[in-house]
Amino acid sequence: MSEQLRTILIIIVSVSIFGLLVFVFVKNYIKNKLNYYLNVKNNINYKLTCHCNKIEIDVKLVDGLNNLYRCNCSICKRKGAITAVIPKNNLKILKGENQLKFYQFNTNVAKHFFCNTCGINTHNQRRSDPNTFGINVGCLDGISPKDLFELNVRVNDGQNHIKDRKL
Repeated sequence: MSEQLRTILIIIVSVSIFGLLVFVFVKNYIKNKLNYYLNVKNNINYKLTCHCNKIEIDVKLVDGLNNLYRCNCSICKRKGAITAVIPKNNLKILKGENQLKFYQFNTNVAKHFFCNTCGINTHNQRRSDPNTFGINVGCLDGISPKDLFELNVRVNDGQNHIKDRKL
């Protein structure tokens, strides 16, 4: 192989490696910026209200409307609510705390909150993680019935909850 050809191959390989490194750097930079933007965008505050508007709650969704579920446990399947999970400190009752009642059953860990006047379930303190709330997405102001049917919602198997299993 001639010296000139070898020099050209070294240059081509060097430029290719450099190009690959630049590509990986730019790709990771854009990915990190995009993830940052999406995370900031997903941390959105919503107002959550019951049907009669006696209860008003400020909630901050940490994952937007992306990680939603319906639970199939005995109470949730009857409610049919679509739920988003938020940390406890991302829920602030603005109005109607005295209107809120809660229902507990089975292990008496979870608390299912509802309006004492209209009966609408607004949120629940989850038994799988009592430091979080499940909020009723249908109670978020600005969510239309059409929106609810277009959301990507998974099923949570509350019928076979780990805390109900016999050892």
